[in-house]
Amino acid sequence: MKTLSFDIIFARDGNNKPTTIGNQRSGTPSFTIQKKMTKSKLHKILTYCIATVWIANGLFCKVLNFVPRHEQIVARILGGDHSRQLTVLIGLSEIIMAAWILSGYKTKLNAIVQIGVVVMMNTLEFILVPDLLLWGKINSIFALLFILVVYFNEFYLNKK
Repeated sequence: MKTLSFDIIFARDGNNKPTTIGNQRSGTPSFTIQKKMTKSKLHKILTYCIATVWIANGLFCKVLNFVPRHEQIVARILGGDHSRQLTVLIGLSEIIMAAWILSGYKTKLNAIVQIGVVVMMNTLEFILVPDLLLWGKINSIFALLFILVVYFNEFYLNKK
């Protein structure tokens, strides 16, 4: 079995400041290797966090109805006749979104779809049912932050 190893040496310079000597085998500076690994790890962590948001909202808030306010929002926007069924369908769609995120399939398209869905849902809620939102109209700030995280994660950190 072959193993890949790096001889990255961290040392101190003459002024006792931390410095990197580099990869002795390839001559690649360790800083570059470390930076790419950090971006990659952050991308992976954010990907799991984003998927968790979709799963939590889809499964717990909508499908399992732990947060009945979500069904009230659906009832007010789409009508009360089939609000439970529609809420479950929306929740299942959010769970499918999480699965798509975790699959890594067409990640740029996925990010664009996520951003579009969040903009659409939050615009409708902001206009039609701000009284049912957890933080009222301030919810839009959290939606914007989520959109920025999705964008940053896909279009800055994910350099395929």
